[in-house]
Amino acid sequence: MWKLALRKPPCASSDKACQLLTTGGALRRFYHEDVAYGYRVPKKFEYPDYSLEQLKNRQQQAALVCLVGAYRSTGHRATDLDPLGLQKKQIIPELDPARYGLTDPDARYNIDGILAVPVRDKSGYSSAAEIHQALNDIYCGHVAFEFEHIPDTAEKRWLADYVESTSKESRPDSSRRRRFFELLVRSEAFDNFMQKKFGQVKRYGLEGAESAIVALDELFLLCNQSGITEAVLGMPHRGRLNILIDLLKYPPRALFHKLQGHAEFPESLPASGDVISHISNSPSLNYGYKENLNITMLHNPSHLEAVNPVVAGYGRAKQMYLFDNNTNPSCALGDRLIGIQIHGDAAFTGQGVIMETLGLSNLPHFSLGGTVHIIINNQIGYTTPATNARSTLYTSDIAKLVNAPIIHVNGDYPEEVARAMRIAFEYRRMFRKDVIVDLITFRRWGHNELDEPSFTQPQMYNIIRSRASVPKLYERRILGDNIITKEDAEQTHQSFTKHLEAELAAVKDYIPQADHLKGKWSGLVMSTEAITQIDTGVEREILQEVGRKSVLVDDTIKVHPRLVKHHIQPRLKRLEDGTTVDWATGESLAFGSLLKEGYNIRLCGQDVGRGTFSQRHAMFVCQETENVSVPLNNIDVTQGKLEVANSNLSELAVLGFEYGVSIQSPNILPIWEAQFGDFNNSAQVIIDTYISSGETKWLRQSGLVMLLPHGYDGAGPEHSSSRYERFLQMCNIPMDMSENDAVQNPNMHVAVPTTPAQIFHLLRRQMKRNYRKPLVVAGPKTLLRLSAANSSLDEMLPGTSFRPVIPDMLAKNSEAVTRVVFVAGKLYYDLAKAYASQDEGLRDKVAIVRVEELCPFPRRELLREIARFANAVEFVWCQEETMNAGAYAFICPRLQSILPKGAPLRYIGRGPLAAPVTGISSVFKTEQSQILHDVFANV
Repeated sequence: MWKLALRKPPCASSDKACQLLTTGGALRRFYHEDVAYGYRVPKKFEYPDYSLEQLKNRQQQAALVCLVGAYRSTGHRATDLDPLGLQKKQIIPELDPARYGLTDPDARYNIDGILAVPVRDKSGYSSAAEIHQALNDIYCGHVAFEFEHIPDTAEKRWLADYVESTSKESRPDSSRRRRFFELLVRSEAFDNFMQKKFGQVKRYGLEGAESAIVALDELFLLCNQSGITEAVLGMPHRGRLNILIDLLKYPPRALFHKLQGHAEFPESLPASGDVISHISNSPSLNYGYKENLNITMLHNPSHLEAVNPVVAGYGRAKQMYLFDNNTNPSCALGDRLIGIQIHGDAAFTGQGVIMETLGLSNLPHFSLGGTVHIIINNQIGYTTPATNARSTLYTSDIAKLVNAPIIHVNGDYPEEVARAMRIAFEYRRMFRKDVIVDLITFRRWGHNELDEPSFTQPQMYNIIRSRASVPKLYERRILGDNIITKEDAEQTHQSFTKHLEAELAAVKDYIPQADHLKGKWSGLVMSTEAITQIDTGVEREILQEVGRKSVLVDDTIKVHPRLVKHHIQPRLKRLEDGTTVDWATGESLAFGSLLKEGYNIRLCGQDVGRGTFSQRHAMFVCQETENVSVPLNNIDVTQGKLEVANSNLSELAVLGFEYGVSIQSPNILPIWEAQFGDFNNSAQVIIDTYISSGETKWLRQSGLVMLLPHGYDGAGPEHSSSRYERFLQMCNIPMDMSENDAVQNPNMHVAVPTTPAQIFHLLRRQMKRNYRKPLVVAGPKTLLRLSAANSSLDEMLPGTSFRPVIPDMLAKNSEAVTRVVFVAGKLYYDLAKAYASQDEGLRDKVAIVRVEELCPFPRRELLREIARFANAVEFVWCQEETMNAGAYAFICPRLQSILPKGAPLRYIGRGPLAAPVTGISSVFKTEQSQILHDVFANV
């Protein structure tokens, strides 16, 4: 079904919708998910169309309409935006009134419905000269606008009306102008102090772009004024320290303590820390209004823009928390929370995560209700000029992907910067969509303060070194306007420098405090040793209840008849007999039991509602209406909620988003499922810089689960391996496991479960421990429907738990076993089938042990199995992956260290290969057969 989805903005003069038709809109294909948990779209506003009188006037003044349209669409190309003057104002022929026959400057025109500037003449008419001057002032000054690319006509009209009608607003009052001055001076004083005291430190200062602090301060003020209580902020290294010290209340003594070589955390904590350009602070600010504005500044890695989807996910999770705990039914996306992202100009164009994150911005299960983006555009990327850095006119052009309006502003004019932020904020408040402020500035030094920029940009840096700083320019302006005196200016400079001196002196007594495990995290601890086995069983009656309800829908949903026959009825039968629970049912039982206990679950990824292999069906789509039902949300009235978030075709941004969800609250189980396991490699930056190391760097725990379908089934080089060897390589456990006191406290868990009961316990274990760790699951493909891989409900009852090792269940006489084969994953079932075809005498000599959890290394359980087969003389690690992939490199030194002295660990599997596996089916079958043969040969 196709439906016209209209975006309807409000009247310029009122927050209330005008309840009139809009001319905007576009056709979009979507499910009717509006009743599904987590389906959130921004509230829609309406904006009046032109009145009949206005339409008649536009027809009569067609030439003037064309001129005004030209300024709105191309005026930005004739603006004075470059503080260095390198980019000269262009002469745009379309902006010449004569082009449209408007040659008489004294001619008077009725501008009603054409131009929204205030009219001085009581008759409502303006002269051509007045109109031309107004258009130049609005669209060709130090602020420029791009919004004509927006397909929604009503949005464009609102923006034009708002920009034009507010163009003659009075300047900020004297108190705000003094505030701007103080912020600018403090930023400059901080950079000067750092250069004097820590001259060899790469601080990535804000010099040249100090007006970014004014931009943020104005935005924070507007948020506080409008009732927003939460702001989630992500930014890169450039200017981070200035903003932390000047605006976000980060204690200078804490920074200086770090710069003197100390840790940012108490020494008792097992954390490795991070560099100064990645630290953060999350203060509460108040600008004189009823409620505080709580700022959450997230940590960032050096990988530019990787923080963006994390900000979006964190903000979304916090917003859902506010919804779930808000009794006001009218609360909408963006009412209480705002996302703020600061970017660099070269990164905004160059990093694909920008496009991917923008692509999430208007999706119902990902939207924040609008993010304000600020590009600190210093017109260079490291040493690369714009001509080599992008193929577009502006660095901000990528945002046109989501039809975001773009406001360009010259950073030399702080008051214009504040005005740009007010327009951006008002647009976001009205439409709950992303908006871009392109803050055009410069970089006083090179990429860092130790870099020599004139090697590659001599002309640019001749100009920079000969000009006054942004704070000095602003000081001259407000001195000339008698806002401050010279004494005031000098006092501002000196007082902040003295403050920094005092903070530096206080370092000797400074003791850092930990900022983790507070608020929603206060009931948790930092793990000191891995907990792998904890009672995660559930009463049979509850399992059967949630199992039944996982496939029950009301009469308004007509389920596909094949699902009734092959999914719903078989599940109900399995639950009744309790002995043939398949994988999807085991997973559903984990979900349902956790939901019944009050936990929330967010299941996200491509096609997760149905499942890549059509196995899950966590949501049913009505065959008549396409309404969506999520049965597990109808267990009882006190349960938690399951959000089924079918994502767009992104891995990097979506996984970053889910990581952001995971660090916001420990009470939600966030699951990202890759369509195929190897798709995780598109998100490697998030895995490396956040998932594997976020806790040791920043003390931020994450309970994120990554479900990665894995298994060699002839699918070829891609879609076979989840590349879980890469996760194992990042795990931080000892190599030598021979010592009894070997402590394992891994940064993440990596498991290869082979039964539904195992995945049931793994998922529940994520929430039942008193700490959170990421879990990587090399999940099944063929095992989803393999009858041999079924479990019984007895394996999920109270007193049961996840088993890191499943002992051999085939050998009848342990004393006769001479070869012990260790294996992980679905290959076990191939080996078990081959085992059954061997002679009985040979079978007695081989034991097959399943290693279900690779990290932490299951030392105790493996030692128990090794001791069980006291007469074994051969120990084998068998895998279907190539020798340079899979678990072998990780397992070999650890398993070897606990084997009987002198007993080598033999490898059986595919040889080394550059690709995960061959794409030639005959070769694949030969290799697979050889593995099975070798396991039982020459025993």
